[in-house]
Amino acid sequence: MGYLAKRTFKEQIDERTITLLNVYFLQVFLTFWGLLLHPVDITLVYAPGIYLVIVVLVLVLSALFAAKLFAHKKEYSIAMVASVIGNTGNLGIPLNIAIFGEASIPYTTVVNLVNVFVVYTIGVYFYSRGNFDAKTSLKNILKLPILWTAIIAILLSINNYTPSDAVMNMLMMGAYASMTMQLFLFGIYMYDIQIRTINKKLIGWVMSLKFVILPLITFLVLYNLDVAPMIKGVIFIELLMPLAVANVNLASLYDCEPKLVTALVFISSVLFLGVIFLGVSILKYL
Repeated sequence: MGYLAKRTFKEQIDERTITLLNVYFLQVFLTFWGLLLHPVDITLVYAPGIYLVIVVLVLVLSALFAAKLFAHKKEYSIAMVASVIGNTGNLGIPLNIAIFGEASIPYTTVVNLVNVFVVYTIGVYFYSRGNFDAKTSLKNILKLPILWTAIIAILLSINNYTPSDAVMNMLMMGAYASMTMQLFLFGIYMYDIQIRTINKKLIGWVMSLKFVILPLITFLVLYNLDVAPMIKGVIFIELLMPLAVANVNLASLYDCEPKLVTALVFISSVLFLGVIFLGVSILKYL
């Protein structure tokens, strides 16, 4: 629908307005709903802890090479962070349930929680750095209501707050509107994409980091840890998820080549259709 809308109305469709409405208003509902849907068990910190350590390792590795490979500031920002912002929620949680059953829900919930903070701290910082200095980029993190919404939702969940059906229905409507808006925006940017004009080196770097280097580092870390196989599997699958549409939201919000980021999200989603089968076959070796 986003693609058809942009094709029909061209410049009458304002991507910036849609981004602001989604990020500053509708995603507040999505964050609340997602974090209150399943209780957060703070005792399961080791699973998201491992996830976060692996993300940091990949970021350090990216920092060693990305600056040398990409001189353009915006391309450097994308190269640094795009691959670690995966679709751990809308895709990762149901996929893990399909593979490991409902016993995986507590672990996927807390891993997705960490990913939310990765997106709206590290993700915001690097996408903002495409146009702003370091100080302004740090301020941009604090300006986003999603981060504060997540903190409030976590505190409520830890204190065993159970929202009424009416509250959850209200949050769910806002959350679904947010997800629809994200995909609509994705379609809008898809309209103007020309894969042939995109920096092939950047495509190769992000896809290699996402589907080769990141899984390899994850496998090496998990293989040497004494953790339950299911927990290892959940972490591995979550880190294997394709690039999240949240990348497009942030790239659009901070004008950091959103069309290019949309292309990367699309390419990673297509590749994931084959990669996931290989990933599942590797689980027995963890």
